[in-house]
Amino acid sequence: MAPSETSNIVDDDKAALYQGESNASERILPAETIIKVDDAIESIGFGKFQRRVLWAAGLCFTADATEIMLLSFLSLTLQSEWGLTPRQTANVTACVFAGSLIGTLTLGYLGDHLGRRPIFLLSSAIIALFGVFTAFATGYASLLGIRFMVGFGVGGLTVPFDIFAEFLPTSHRGKHLLVIEYFWTAGSLMTPLFAYFALETSWRLFIILCALPCIISGFLGVCLVPESPRWLISVGEGGRALSIIRNAAAVNGVDPDIIFHSNVRLKDEEVKESGFRDLLNRKWRKVTLLLWLTWMGYAIGYYGTVLAVTRIFDADADEGADAQDGTPTFDYQAIFISASAEILGLFVVIQTVDSVGRIPTQAMSYIFGGIFLFSLAMSAGTASNNLLTVLAFCARAFEMMGSCVTWVSTAEILPTEIRSTGHSAANAMGRTGAFMSPYLVGTNVPIKFVGAAMLAIHLLTACCAWHLPESKGKDLGHVTDEDEVDSVGEKDGSEMTFPYDSNDTVALPSSSDRRIV
Repeated sequence: MAPSETSNIVDDDKAALYQGESNASERILPAETIIKVDDAIESIGFGKFQRRVLWAAGLCFTADATEIMLLSFLSLTLQSEWGLTPRQTANVTACVFAGSLIGTLTLGYLGDHLGRRPIFLLSSAIIALFGVFTAFATGYASLLGIRFMVGFGVGGLTVPFDIFAEFLPTSHRGKHLLVIEYFWTAGSLMTPLFAYFALETSWRLFIILCALPCIISGFLGVCLVPESPRWLISVGEGGRALSIIRNAAAVNGVDPDIIFHSNVRLKDEEVKESGFRDLLNRKWRKVTLLLWLTWMGYAIGYYGTVLAVTRIFDADADEGADAQDGTPTFDYQAIFISASAEILGLFVVIQTVDSVGRIPTQAMSYIFGGIFLFSLAMSAGTASNNLLTVLAFCARAFEMMGSCVTWVSTAEILPTEIRSTGHSAANAMGRTGAFMSPYLVGTNVPIKFVGAAMLAIHLLTACCAWHLPESKGKDLGHVTDEDEVDSVGEKDGSEMTFPYDSNDTVALPSSSDRRIV
């Protein structure tokens, strides 16, 4: 065969294999190829499959939001109805965060060792079951025990977030890991609506309504969410991982027999078992400690802001309402408007996070969130209701921006073998901060002191976030090279590319060749 004919065959094959880079269905991998799981997921694109996982995982976020946000209404309602002291009222909120602290350490660890899917379903079942049981609590002690178990389940909700992240192509990850936060915002908005329509009738009905999102999420998880192929690869189950990716490709409308023909297999990436001690080894110690401090600060700031806003707009809380008067009177309009600020904050951060970057967005958000909360606290009792609503709106918007990007950044920084463990450990520090927030923002603490303390916490959080590594545009879990983790933030991200997308000549593999991409 003449050289020109050989060249034509190569060029024709190359054109057939790689034309239309933007269309996932036209990316065809060479014969007998070993591919990385990152490349396999990138090749199927973003489509119907990921949207299914998004709904299942997203409703877990809605459930998390409703179960947490209801505390600001439930605690003040029961303080009035059951005659609870301020300390007992704070305990109703704090016991949920105490449960989530234990839950996130337990369920996150199990997510790395037993798989993402079983822990996803277990977390949903615990929240749904004990969420409904809350409505049947007969006294203060039983309420604390039941809400502790709700918190235990809430602690496992980093796993649904991680499983969604692990199904996302690199090119879609930043945006869609933020889109999931719309489900949290939906829960934040649903809670005051449920309170408005049900709380004056019965706080028990209010509790049952708030449990509905998690019941639906669990059902969708059983039907639509498979095990994470990244986790399966990490435990040596490459065949099962490829089968799941092939199915995902088919759901997305991509022919799996073309992209993943019979001779394609995933590159083995089996890793040794890891635990919490691995987070503090030389490689990850600095990043881990910065993540922990950032998460603790963000949680105190976010949940403290939610509780402070509800306190300021509660007509009875600062006036010592009579415990026998029944349900306290909330300014639902102001609370709902301030909660809706999360929609704006999330929209802004989705549009800017891939251009501005994860780290500058977090630092800026926490700084401005602290400033607006401080201004709100200083103005409480003297400023007009309209001004207070504007300040609360801005505070909630910036809190949402910062917290969303912290979630995304954490999942991107940590590698597969310690992602659930590391994310859960960071979340545990967040829950520790959340546990402290009701005592800091309690009705027996002067609101101006609350504002000053929260501003200081926000500034410290921004400082910690600023020193985290930038993960924009990098493969999941490959933010830094093994020997460069301590050189935080020195490298710029670059979009992942396929080796066979270049303009260089590509030699077709022979039947005895194997090519690792």
